[in-house]
Amino acid sequence: MTDTFAGLEVVNSYADLPSSFYTRLVPQPLNNPRLLHANPEVGHLLGLSAEALAKPEFLDVVSGNTPLPGGQSLAAVYSGHQFGVWAGQLGDGRAHLLGEVVSASGNWELQLKGSGRTPYSRMGDGRAVLRSSVREYLASEAMAGLGIPTTRALALVVADDPVYRETVETAAVVARVSPSFVRFGSFEQWYGSPENLRVLLNYVVDRHYPECREAPSGEASGEEGTILRFMQAVAVRTAHLMADWQTVGFCHGVMNTDNMSILGLTIDYGPYGFMDAFQVNHVCNHSDTQGRYAWNAQPSVAHWNLYRLASPMLSLGVDAEAMKTALRHYESAFMDRYRANLCRKLGLASWRDNDDKLVDDWWQLLHTQKADFTLSFRSLAEAPADPEGFVQRFADGEEARAWLNQYLERLGVDRLAGGAQGDEAGRIKRMNRANPLYILRNHLAEGAIRAASAGDASEIETLLMLLRDPYTPRAGYEAYAAEPPQWADSLAVSCSS
Repeated sequence: MTDTFAGLEVVNSYADLPSSFYTRLVPQPLNNPRLLHANPEVGHLLGLSAEALAKPEFLDVVSGNTPLPGGQSLAAVYSGHQFGVWAGQLGDGRAHLLGEVVSASGNWELQLKGSGRTPYSRMGDGRAVLRSSVREYLASEAMAGLGIPTTRALALVVADDPVYRETVETAAVVARVSPSFVRFGSFEQWYGSPENLRVLLNYVVDRHYPECREAPSGEASGEEGTILRFMQAVAVRTAHLMADWQTVGFCHGVMNTDNMSILGLTIDYGPYGFMDAFQVNHVCNHSDTQGRYAWNAQPSVAHWNLYRLASPMLSLGVDAEAMKTALRHYESAFMDRYRANLCRKLGLASWRDNDDKLVDDWWQLLHTQKADFTLSFRSLAEAPADPEGFVQRFADGEEARAWLNQYLERLGVDRLAGGAQGDEAGRIKRMNRANPLYILRNHLAEGAIRAASAGDASEIETLLMLLRDPYTPRAGYEAYAAEPPQWADSLAVSCSS
């Protein structure tokens, strides 16, 4: 561990790409920046000691007021489809990549979000507001606690600069880290430019998918084979991510191709939401008036986005039918991960042919009763021992009892088959390690935002403590595991969030 950024090994692999991939520029300085919170877990990933996070030099770098020692700051260009429509060239309109830290845990790109205008800002001001920055800071760490692939958050900085949205708000910067910030849209940018497309493809494959260069017996070799294996690998990672989102009730809100990570990470937290009352067609983004990115649409949208990623690859001479074959792995990968997740959450030894009906009826019960997603799953562990306690969670007890009887019968099948792992206590323990008790609900994030607006980071600290291990009950924090208060119904998040 080192006490300063200067003690880290920093490389600039993305800056070594041709200049057409980015614009080199420095962040815009903030007025009176203050460190609202720093994340020692992510600091440790980078090789920074806890003491390093309290030093003035740390604030100088994560606020964008001084360069990362050894780094070459830049804003990347990319394109994308937004809400299903080709949007053309986009890019880092309010983000600056500072450099890439080489540590014992891997290589981590360090990026500032909200750090000022770039050539890709279009009509934007290049800034982020405190409310959206707090939400991203918390959400990325909540996803990490759930074991879902995500970018991470290192620091949250607040400043005196006014930012004009629906009202005048406070400027903030999130320092976030990731093995790569390359997106589907990074490849779409080079449709019709084979030379640059190859450069990006080789860069990503060499660094993150080197196994795709090896041609197993019977598979195509050379560039086409590499591309097909790469696309299959991206499809599988994306499918796994979607299954993980679905089974924790997470809605991203803006699944545009420029917000899809080439590594299968959750990236660009904006109007996201973890569902409270379950609705199969829940839309978390107030700006999504057509419901394109509803909870039940996310898997199909990701599949559609993969075809947008595949389009520029065809310009490299890849056979279209072979590409379709590579992308067909998406559906099976999604279903395998989805069913495995549900087996863990439902306490089933393995998936059986009739389990589709059990799960469909479960979603139907939650939907018609508008039951709480997280707490309904959590209650399943104790349901066999306390069936009436389970039934009382639902407005229509008869419907809940009918499903519970179906569920108890299914658990009995596992017991008779000898497939259940361990005794009842073991089953309960395993299920409670698969179904979180604490989740980043909108009203909890709102409480942290309101406190942060007054310079108080204590709610951020409390939430991070709970969300790092969301499965273990903690005495005194029962309110954080409760259903949302009535006032939470009025909370709405949009693309400006």
